[in-house]
Amino acid sequence: MISVRNLSVQFGKRVLFDDVNVEFTQGNCYGIIGANGAGKSTFMKILSGQDEATGGTIELEPGNRMAVLQQNHFEFEEFQVLETVIMGHKEMYKIMKEKNDIYMNPDATEAEGLKAAELENEFGEMGGWEADSSAGELLSNMGVPVDLHHKTMKELNGQQKVKVLLAQALFGNPDLLLLDEPTNDLDARTVTWLADFLAGYKNTVICVSHDRYFLDMICTHVVDIDFSQIKIYSGNYTFWYESSQLMLQQMTNKNKKVEQKRKEMQEFIQRFSANASKSKQATSRKKALAKLNLDDIKPSTRKYPFIHFNPEREVGDQLLKLDNLSYTTSEGEVLFSGVNFTMNRNEKIALISRESTAQTAFYQILAGDLEQSTGTIEWGQTISKAYLPTDNEAFFSNAQDLQLIDWLRQFSEDKDEQFIRGFLGRMLFSGEEVFKKSSVLSGGEKVRCMLSRMMLAHPNFLLLDEPTNHLDLESITALNNSLKEFPGSLIMSSHDHELLNTSCNRIIEIHPNGIIDQLMSYNDYVRSEKVIAKRKELAGVAEAV
Repeated sequence: MISVRNLSVQFGKRVLFDDVNVEFTQGNCYGIIGANGAGKSTFMKILSGQDEATGGTIELEPGNRMAVLQQNHFEFEEFQVLETVIMGHKEMYKIMKEKNDIYMNPDATEAEGLKAAELENEFGEMGGWEADSSAGELLSNMGVPVDLHHKTMKELNGQQKVKVLLAQALFGNPDLLLLDEPTNDLDARTVTWLADFLAGYKNTVICVSHDRYFLDMICTHVVDIDFSQIKIYSGNYTFWYESSQLMLQQMTNKNKKVEQKRKEMQEFIQRFSANASKSKQATSRKKALAKLNLDDIKPSTRKYPFIHFNPEREVGDQLLKLDNLSYTTSEGEVLFSGVNFTMNRNEKIALISRESTAQTAFYQILAGDLEQSTGTIEWGQTISKAYLPTDNEAFFSNAQDLQLIDWLRQFSEDKDEQFIRGFLGRMLFSGEEVFKKSSVLSGGEKVRCMLSRMMLAHPNFLLLDEPTNHLDLESITALNNSLKEFPGSLIMSSHDHELLNTSCNRIIEIHPNGIIDQLMSYNDYVRSEKVIAKRKELAGVAEAV
């Protein structure tokens, strides 16, 4: 258990936390949520001891071991991969080094030999004799092949380093595990493995993540950071979001009687408890919900942008047909080839690629910004498309002096100031913010601007290349709800599992030598043995070539 007592954090005149008192208990998994800048990462650094608070105390139960996911991917460059993982258990690693140094010393004294024997016993009691095999098993489960386990960290690519550092944090089953954005740069299969692992974890987990699927899979509680306070709620992210939205609806409906409101909340909790049976966290979550006091549930103070795509016309029977599409870079690298498919009405495609450059090139070709190497593209006559690129800098670098209201006016048929201001207001740019220069917008603000631009075009076909990049949870949730309701068609890529699973019904994975094309949910796709076999087959063909 770890306790936070009277915590306060202040930077100059800005108060981040004020008199916070919370406890994190064994067997629970806590997902920390909050708007950008609310202090999620700062809170995690204070819990881990990396940063100091202005006031208050952090108390870790005596004898408990804490592990933290390291954020510096280059800290262990000269160490072997297996050794880097074992470093996660600092005390075990220290004993291992000390006894090995004695063994390696030809001039070691008798006293040092006895000391080495004592250290050997301590090492064994900690599980040190199984350290190599345990570390290797973690790495293999995360997709780091055995032939890399004895290489140095500097020989690994970026994604492999992320997996090693994650294995380092998990190694030795720490009593308290702190994970700040653990799914960043992980492939879908590793995210699913990690979610399954943490769902069955017996100790305490505190996690910051923008991945709603991941939070829903692992969390027994949500830690909400808002208005300088930290409050803990039972349930996962979806339960917190839906219950807070229901409470907000009830507050706005003043005619409803208290008993009717209470009955609605009880029915909601019962329904959610039944659905929770699909998760490995079901038992803990049901126990938490059974103890839930309805008065503890509060409406969220978060603001969600209004994202709604309203097509001017329906799509016809013919949407999109690709025949033998391929692209080879000027350096001769084949990013994808043999892309053949026809898109039908009511289909929403999740596009997957192991290489982000291949994915982006594919969208640029469909959008008409890049010429394919081979093949043809045939769009239906009824199609009006809108494209959200992963790199939107070109839309702002050429308009740095434009105020936000004038930037958006470029893309609107209705030039009236009140209309533009109203539109921006729904996208959370209110008051004087509409006069901001486009050059000072944050990454998340730029994406909201790009989404506004797309909405004004009234498309019936969307091309979305990583639309959740830079967005906070509120904007991601609003976008997800919009895409679920969108009556048109789309092709979309994203690292957000929940977004793809709830918005898409067909998955296409592009490779340098072919595609995988499946009509199924993203959940099923990630776990499909058939897909895994096909992926290995394509990889084998690539190696043979």
